[in-house]
Amino acid sequence: MHLEGIRVVDLTRILSGPFCTMLLADMGADVIKVEPPEGDPVRAQGAVVDGLSWYFASFNRNKRSVRLDMRTADGITALKRLIETADVVVDNFRPGVMAQMGLDWDTLCELSPGIVHTSINGFGETGPYAGRPAFDFIAQAMSGFMGMNGTPETGPLRSGLPVSDLVAGQYAALGTMAALVRRERTGLGERVSASLVDSLLSFGAYASAEHLASGKLPVASGNDHPLVAPYGLFTAADGELAIAPSNDAIYFKLLKALGLEALRTDPRFASNTLRMQNRAAINACIDGAVRLHTREHWIAVLNAAGVPCGTVMQLDEVYADPQIRHQQMMLEVPHPGHGTVRMNGFPVKFTQSPSVVRHPAPDLGADTESVLAELGYSAEEIAALRGPQTATV
Repeated sequence: MHLEGIRVVDLTRILSGPFCTMLLADMGADVIKVEPPEGDPVRAQGAVVDGLSWYFASFNRNKRSVRLDMRTADGITALKRLIETADVVVDNFRPGVMAQMGLDWDTLCELSPGIVHTSINGFGETGPYAGRPAFDFIAQAMSGFMGMNGTPETGPLRSGLPVSDLVAGQYAALGTMAALVRRERTGLGERVSASLVDSLLSFGAYASAEHLASGKLPVASGNDHPLVAPYGLFTAADGELAIAPSNDAIYFKLLKALGLEALRTDPRFASNTLRMQNRAAINACIDGAVRLHTREHWIAVLNAAGVPCGTVMQLDEVYADPQIRHQQMMLEVPHPGHGTVRMNGFPVKFTQSPSVVRHPAPDLGADTESVLAELGYSAEEIAALRGPQTATV
């Protein structure tokens, strides 16, 4: 495994941080999830089957769970002893909380020279908004992302997925791995920070480039592409079909495949700029041809012609799709005492050392005793630290 031998102390909860540390765990890191007595709130969210939240299970595989009351002096002492053995500490507290816990950067460096400290937050470590609370919905609103979604009729729309949490988690994992490479070369630790707003803004792609170049604001265009026409959803005989001819060469292939080559000489559609100005007209022409046959027909014809296309699939169709199955993007993971959990597979594929599920998401505090014993705690000290038991979900 690529990160084998790297120990990560995971102080995160909910989604952005656990997603980051799951990525590190999937690549071989020993991730120790330190939870308060009540546990990560996600343990009680989403579909709970046989006493286990599948939401929690899907983002906390390959981790160990230590249950500590970090509001007590003994809990902080145990946490510090654990950090002494760590290569990485990850948190998604608001800026300043780690220092309030007595775990500022200087202290972390004293505990573990060369440590990497990765923080995920809403707006950044510094600046006028640094202390504000933030969730994905707020990040979508304040990054410009929400304003680009929807249509002029619907107004701004959020993404159905918590994209800022997931993107920030990815960036945090990437930054952590870059810091570990630097440490390998120099012996020096590093502070890594990723914010929900910055991460989502960085995904602005062509919208940001167009605005910074021209000063123009993006127009919410729904399923149409803001820079290319025709491009979007079209209606076949049995449902919607996504077609994405992103340049003139593919547009000409589309016209030939649809039997619409006469449109090549139509002055309304002579360039992408003109097609954008006459989007409704070109879309109507495409729709008129597409509705004559089924989606299956067009998937075969358009792919053979080199035109990117696909059906609009619901999740049940996605997980049944032969390509998704071939890529093993749905795993069935046994969770002792909780049955078998189906979850997403590994998006990054390694040939020589592939990611595997070494162990399922842990019950709350399942590894407290073994981890603290590794730190030299006696059975009596461990029992005192664990305190009264609470429910795991």
